[in-house]
Amino acid sequence: MSYERRPDSLTLATFNIHAGVDGWGRPFDVVSPCSSLGADVIILQESWTPDGGAPSTAGRIAERLGYQLVAECTLARGLLLAPPPTETRSWGPLFSRVGKALLLDGEHRPDEATTHRGRAVRGSWGVAMLARVPFGEVAVTPLGQLRRDPARRVVVRATVPMVGGDLVVCGTHMSHITHGSHAQYRVLSEKLPPATTPALLAGDMNLWGPPTTSYLRGWRRAVKGRSWPAHRPHSQLDHILVTRPVAVLNSRISEAAGSDHRPAVATVSLATSDPVLESRIRR
Repeated sequence: MSYERRPDSLTLATFNIHAGVDGWGRPFDVVSPCSSLGADVIILQESWTPDGGAPSTAGRIAERLGYQLVAECTLARGLLLAPPPTETRSWGPLFSRVGKALLLDGEHRPDEATTHRGRAVRGSWGVAMLARVPFGEVAVTPLGQLRRDPARRVVVRATVPMVGGDLVVCGTHMSHITHGSHAQYRVLSEKLPPATTPALLAGDMNLWGPPTTSYLRGWRRAVKGRSWPAHRPHSQLDHILVTRPVAVLNSRISEAAGSDHRPAVATVSLATSDPVLESRIRR
């Protein structure tokens, strides 16, 4: 592919969409917030695919906004509960086991959770990559499953041709540190491209920035800001990390968009020693 057909820069967003519902199970508009991100590639966590053949949340977003669904992987099976009949202003029962909208298999939720809330839809919960730029070499790398984690974690990977070379784009949704995610981070560090390769990793890492980069030597944070919980964020769990050959042009944590996480967005280019290409990147 010639340089004229390759983009000078790439805007990527990562967004944990919580199946497109709040903590009570009430749907929110997930398409409009994704459209407002202006991203060439979107990494989505907690996409929901109901049993019965209906499209996944990621599939609906891709169809409505003209993205290609590069990959979608099931991490766990579970139930999506109907919202309660009573109205409430709160996003959801964040610290209560009974009544949460998403119940993953193996989480050992009380039986009262489903009987209390009425009907439930069975389906799959996972991670997806959407793109509206050319890509190639798509791969899914397993990270294994931790004993206390109901989900089998993976890394989705694709190569995006850009001015100056190819950029490896990786997306994931990591387990919690309380589940022993340090073991999975060691696996992740071995599976990612070396720090000398132009690469980007994005996702809900369920971990703060400094410890995340301590596990991934040679990678740095492209975005810094509070992303969780969305209504009043005090922590950053949603990250975009880049290797040394990647230049960060701008980045931000976006506004609250219905989920309990705020999206993270970054625009990047490839560092190059060619002055002609460098001038094109900086224009």
